Amino acid sequence: MEISMRRSMEEVTKEAQEKGSDPLAWALEMYSNLNSSGKSVPSSELAEFLVSYICWDNNVPIIWKFLEKALILNIVPPMLLLALLSVRVIPCRHAQPAAYRLYLELVKKHTFELKSQISRPDYQKDMKSIDAVLHLSKIFGMSQSEPGIVVVEFIFSIVWQLLDASLDDEGLLEFTQEKKSRWAMLYQEMELDGRNNYTEQIENLRSINTLIAVEMIGKFLQDKVSSRILCLARRNLPAHWLSFVQRLQLLSTNSLALRKSKTLSPEALLHLTSDACMVLSKECKTHSQQKFRKVMAFEYLSSSASLCHGASHSALWIPLDLVLEDTMDGYQVSATSAVEEISGLIKTLRAINGTSWYDTFLGLWFASLRLVQRERDPIEGPMPHLETRLCMLLCIIPLVVANFIEEDEEEEQTTIDEKDGDPTDQWKEKRFPGKCRNDLVSSLQVLGDYQSLLTPPQSVIAAANQAAAKAMLFISGIAIGSAYYDCLTMAEMPVDCSGNMRHLIVEACISRNLLDTSAYLWPGYANGHINQIPQCMPAQVPGWSSFLKGAALTSGMVNALVSSPATSLAELEKIFEIAIAGSEDEKISAATILCGASLIRGWNIQEHTVHFILRLLSPPVPIENMEGNNYLINYAPILNVLFVGISSIDCIQVFSLHGLVPQLACSLMPICEVFGSCMPNISWKLTSGEEISAHAVFSNVFILLLKLWKFNCPPLEHGIGDTPSVGSQLTPEYLLLVRNSQLMSAGNIRKDRNRRRLSEIASLSSPNSVFVDSFPKLKVWYRQHQACIASTLSGLVHGTPFHQIVEGLLNMMFRKINRGNQPTITTGSSSSSGLGNEDASIGPKLPAWDILEAIPFVVDAALTACSHGRLSPRELATGLKDLADFLPASLATIISYFSAEVTRGVWKPAFMNGTDWPSPAANLQNVEEQIKKILAETGVDVPSLASGDSSPATLPLPLAAFTSLTITYKVDRSSERFLHLAGQTLEGLAAGCPWPCMPIVASLWTQKAKRWSDFLIFSASRTVFLHNSDAVVQLVKRCFTATLGMSSSPISSSGGVGALLGHGFKSNLCGGICPVAPGILYLRAYRSVRDIVFLTEEIVSILMQSVREIVCGVLPKQRLKKLKLTKDGIKYGQVSVAASMTRVKLAAALGASLVWISGGLTLVQLLINETLPSWFISVQRSDQEEKSNGMVAMLGGYGLAYFAVLCGAFAWGVDSSSSASKRRPKVLGTHMEFLASALDGKISLGCDPATWRAYVSGFVSLMVGCIPNWVLEVDVNVLKRLSNGLRQLNEEELALALLGVGGVGTMGAAAELIIDTEM
Repeated sequence: MEISMRRSMEEVTKEAQEKGSDPLAWALEMYSNLNSSGKSVPSSELAEFLVSYICWDNNVPIIWKFLEKALILNIVPPMLLLALLSVRVIPCRHAQPAAYRLYLELVKKHTFELKSQISRPDYQKDMKSIDAVLHLSKIFGMSQSEPGIVVVEFIFSIVWQLLDASLDDEGLLEFTQEKKSRWAMLYQEMELDGRNNYTEQIENLRSINTLIAVEMIGKFLQDKVSSRILCLARRNLPAHWLSFVQRLQLLSTNSLALRKSKTLSPEALLHLTSDACMVLSKECKTHSQQKFRKVMAFEYLSSSASLCHGASHSALWIPLDLVLEDTMDGYQVSATSAVEEISGLIKTLRAINGTSWYDTFLGLWFASLRLVQRERDPIEGPMPHLETRLCMLLCIIPLVVANFIEEDEEEEQTTIDEKDGDPTDQWKEKRFPGKCRNDLVSSLQVLGDYQSLLTPPQSVIAAANQAAAKAMLFISGIAIGSAYYDCLTMAEMPVDCSGNMRHLIVEACISRNLLDTSAYLWPGYANGHINQIPQCMPAQVPGWSSFLKGAALTSGMVNALVSSPATSLAELEKIFEIAIAGSEDEKISAATILCGASLIRGWNIQEHTVHFILRLLSPPVPIENMEGNNYLINYAPILNVLFVGISSIDCIQVFSLHGLVPQLACSLMPICEVFGSCMPNISWKLTSGEEISAHAVFSNVFILLLKLWKFNCPPLEHGIGDTPSVGSQLTPEYLLLVRNSQLMSAGNIRKDRNRRRLSEIASLSSPNSVFVDSFPKLKVWYRQHQACIASTLSGLVHGTPFHQIVEGLLNMMFRKINRGNQPTITTGSSSSSGLGNEDASIGPKLPAWDILEAIPFVVDAALTACSHGRLSPRELATGLKDLADFLPASLATIISYFSAEVTRGVWKPAFMNGTDWPSPAANLQNVEEQIKKILAETGVDVPSLASGDSSPATLPLPLAAFTSLTITYKVDRSSERFLHLAGQTLEGLAAGCPWPCMPIVASLWTQKAKRWSDFLIFSASRTVFLHNSDAVVQLVKRCFTATLGMSSSPISSSGGVGALLGHGFKSNLCGGICPVAPGILYLRAYRSVRDIVFLTEEIVSILMQSVREIVCGVLPKQRLKKLKLTKDGIKYGQVSVAASMTRVKLAAALGASLVWISGGLTLVQLLINETLPSWFISVQRSDQEEKSNGMVAMLGGYGLAYFAVLCGAFAWGVDSSSSASKRRPKVLGTHMEFLASALDGKISLGCDPATWRAYVSGFVSLMVGCIPNWVLEVDVNVLKRLSNGLRQLNEEELALALLGVGGVGTMGAAAELIIDTEM
C-alpha cells in the first residue's frame, strides 16, 4: 500500500474517531477519497488498513463500527477482511475476547453471502490476496490457485481455525497428534497474557465465545452452500479432511461448551461429517433427474435363482451368465485368468448397479450353479464337459470371492490404521470389519433355499454326500481322520446324509479359509446327528490318508490316488516331493497321480495341483549342466507322463481358467526345442516294459503346445477389415509377452492375490524373461508355418539333402504302391520311386524338426499326384496316416498345409461319390434337415439352406484329403489329443468353404462317430452364420426377444437368463438335439462370423427397436394380463416407467455383453468412437416415438447411456487395475468431447432431442454416481464445457456433481457453481 494513501486513511479515521463521527459519514468520506485517488472499491488497501489500525492500538467500539459500515457499503472485500482478521484476532482471543466476539459476528454475517462476492471485478485479485494472507496454497499443498479453489480453501480454513481455537479454549488441543493449531505458523502476534486477567465478566465472555464458535462450526456444516463447499474440500483434500475430522471428533466427545448448546448436540455435529450428510447433490431440482434416478434402479429380487425365471429378476447378472458360458467354449483358450476376468466383471456390475456384497455373492453363486446345471444331460463330443464347469463353480469362483474378501479386509485395515491418530478411537468402534466375509456367509446360508439349483449331477453325488456326511459327523462330535472318508459309503451311515452342491461350495470355501467349520452348524445344513461311528472297512485301505502316514506307492495305492482327489495341500506337497526326489518309478507314479483326479476333480486344491504340474514341467537345471537345455532329456519319462496326462480338453481348459496358458507354453517351448532336435534312436524303457522314443515325446509335447494358441485358424481369421478376430492375438510371441509381464510385475501387485500367485509361478519356473528367439528350431518351424499360409511353396532344389528327406518320406508313405523305378509322385523336377533298401519301411532317421520342415513339400507332392490321377484318394489318405503314425507331430504341419491350400481355391473339386472318396449320401439329407431344424427352433430362418439340390456332393480337394485323413483316426482316448487339434481345423476349413461343404464333412464324421452326431450337427449349424450375415442379425434379435420375454416360443416366453441360455445342450430321448436357446447358439457361433464389426450398428438398432416394443406394449397377451395386476399402476397395453426401464436396462445389459464378448476392446472402441456418434447425428424420429408422447425417446436415451457405459466398463474396468484401462482416457475423452461439442452447438444432431438429453444425463449420471474415477481421466476444460451444457439443459445438480468428482482441476468451478446457483 502506498504510504501516502495509508497516511490519508489514518488521518480521516483518527479525525472521525476523535470527533465520534457517524460511521456513515466516515464511510462516505473514505469512499470519496478512494475514488479521487483512482482506487476501485471494494478496496483491499482499506481492508488491510482497518485490520492493522484496530489490532491492537485502536481496538475500540467506534472503529469496529467503521469497519462494519465499510462492509455494509461494500467498500472493503468481506472475505479478504475476514482472512486478515482471522490471523490477528484468533490468536489474541483470550486477551481480546470482545474483539473475538465481533469477529465471530462478522463471520456469521458475511461468510454465508458469497454470491455477490464472486461476481465482483476484483474477485480474482481478492482471492490472490487471501491466498497470500493465509498461505493456503502452501498449507494445502495445491499447485493450482484458481479463484474458486481459493474459495474452498478459505471456507475450510475459517472453519478449521474456529475448531482449533475451540479445542484450545477447552484444553483439548494438546490431545491432537500435532499438539498445536494447524494455523499457528500464520498468527503474527504472540498471544497477550489474557488468561491471568481473570474477571468473571471476561471469563463468561470467553465461554460464550467458545460456544458461539462451536455452533458456528455446525452452521458451516449445515448451511446449504458452505456444506457443499466443505464437501469439495473433503473430496479433494482427503488427508487434511481426515485431520480435521479427527479434531472434530475430539471436540464432540469432550467439549463442555458443546454440551451446553441448545442448537447442536455432539452426535449431530459428528453426523454432519458423515457420508450421509457430506454430499454435493442433496436433492434433485430437475424433473428429468428425479425420473432418471427412479428409473435407473433395478427391480432386483434375490429370490429369483432358478434356471428359467423372469426378465427383471435376472437382469443384474445376465452379463455374468454370458461370460461364464462363453468360457466353456473348447475352441478357445485364454491367456488371462478367469479369476481376473470375473473379478473385473463383478466389480463393474457392482459399481454400475450398486449391489451389496450379499446380493453380489448370491448372484455369483446363482450364475455359476446355472452354468453347472446346463450340463446335466450333455451331448457327447470333443468339447469341455462337466469337469470344466465344476472347476469354475468350486475353484475359480471361490478364488474370486477370496480376492474380494482380501481386498475388502485390507482396505478395512488401512482405514483403521489411518484413523489410529484419533484418541477417542471412535472410528474403530464405528467400522464393521469383515462385512464382505459376513455377507458371504449370509449368501451361502440363503443359498440352501434353492434346491432346484443345488441338485448335484450324477458324477458328483458321491462327493456331495461325503461333504454332507463330514458336516453331520462334526456336529455329532465324532472326530475321525480323513482315512475314514476313503472307505465310507452312504449305505453305512445310520441316517440320511445326502448332499447337494451347497455342501461342495462350502467345503471349497472352508479349504481356502473363507469360512470355518461353524458353517456345519447352520440351520438345515446337516440332516441330523448320529450317535456312533458306522462300521466300515479297515483304516489302512489305499488312499490319501494312508499315503500321508507313510504307505508305499504300490500299484494299488497309485490307482487309488489317481482315481480320488487329494483333500489337502499337505498331501499334494508330499506327492510333489516324490516327483522331484523319488526313484524313477516313483517319479512317474507321482506325475500320474498329479494328472489324475486331483487335477480334474480336486476342486479344493486345484490351484495348487496345476502349480505343481507346471513346476515339474520346468525341472531345475543341474549344476554340472554342460550345454543348452539338454539336461531335459533325462526327464523324458516323467515329462511324457505329464504331456499325456494334461492333454485332454478339460485339462487344458482348467489351465486356461487358472490363467496358466502363458506359463504352460513357456514351459513347453524349451522341451519342444530339445526333443525335436534328438535323433529318433534315443529312447527310454519304462519298468512296465513300454518304450518311448524321442519322436513320441516330442509329438506329445508339440501337439500340446499347439493347442495353446490359435495355430489352426484359417487364414481368413488372421484379420478381416480393420478389426482382427478376438482370438487372433494368441500367438507364441503374445503368450510369452503375457508370461514375462507376470514375471516383471511381481513388485506391483501386493493387493491382488491372483496376480501374486501367477507371478510366483512364473518366477519359480524361470526367473528370467523368455522370448521366441530363445528357441531357434521352433522359430524356424513357426516362420515356415506363417509362410505356408501366406504363399505357395517354393524353394525345393533337386539333389540337395533337404530334397532327399522329402523323397525318403514319400517313399515311406507310398512304399506299398511303388513298383520298381516307375515314377509315381513327383517333387518339382524329380520323381519319387520305391527304394530298394530297408529304410523305406521305417522312415528317415532324422530329428523331428528336420522332418517337419520337409512335410509341406511331401504333402504338396502327394496331393498333386492325387489331383493328376497318379495316386488314388484311398492311397493318399493311407499315406498321410502312415506319415502321421511315423511322427505324430507331423499332423500339425499337415494341418498347416491344408489350412492354406483350402483357402487358395486353386484345386479341383473332389466328388464324394463313395468310389474315389467317401460318400456322405447315407445321411447328408438328414444332417441338412437337422441343421435347419436347429436354426428354425432357435428362430433363425435361412432360405438358402433349403434342400433338394440333386448335384453330386463335392469338396475342395485339400479339404477332401484332410477329411479322409481325420476319418482314419480311431475315436478313442489315445487319439483324442490329435483329433481335438485336427477337428477344430477341419470344422473351420469346412465352414469357410461354400455351402454345403460343412454338412458333407459332418455327414462323413457322423458315419464315423455316431455317438458324436448331435455335437457334429450342432457344430455344422453354427457355421451357417459365417456365410449369412442376415442370419447373425436374426440370431441377435432372437437373443433380445427371448431375454425380454417377447417371444411366443415356450422356452422363451418367461424371459430372463433362462430363456436366453436355456438348458444348454441336451439330446432328445428319441434322437436328435433338443431346441437350443438363442444365447447358447450365439456364444458358439460368433467366432465363425467373419466381419464382426457390423454387429455394433445392428445391436444399437435392435436395442432401440426393443425399447419401442417395450414401451408400445408389444407383449404376449398373457403377460399383459399379469401386468394389469401390479402395483405400479400399469394399464392394459402399456407399462409403467419403472417397469419399462427395468426391461430397457436388461436389453442394454444384453447388448453390451454381446458387443464385449464378440469383439472385445476393439469393438467397444469402435462403438463409442464411431457408431454412437454417427447414430446420434443421423437417426430421425419414428412414428412410434411420436405416438408414445416421448417415452420411447427418453427411455431409448437412458438405455443407450446404460449400454455405452456398460460396454466401456466391460472393456476397461471401473478402476485402473487392468492393462486395458490404459486405453480408457483416450477413447473416453474423445466421446466426452463429442458430448460437449454437441451441447455447445458445434455438432448438429438428427436424433430426437429427448433421446439426446436422456443419453447425456444418463451417461454423465452413471459416470458420476458409479464410476467417478473415470471423470478424473477427462480433460478439465471438456468437463467444464460439459457442465455448462448440462446447465443449459436445466440439469444444474448433475452439472455440479460432474464438477464435484472432477478432482482438483474442477473444484474451483464446482465451488463457483454452488455459490452462483446457491444450491
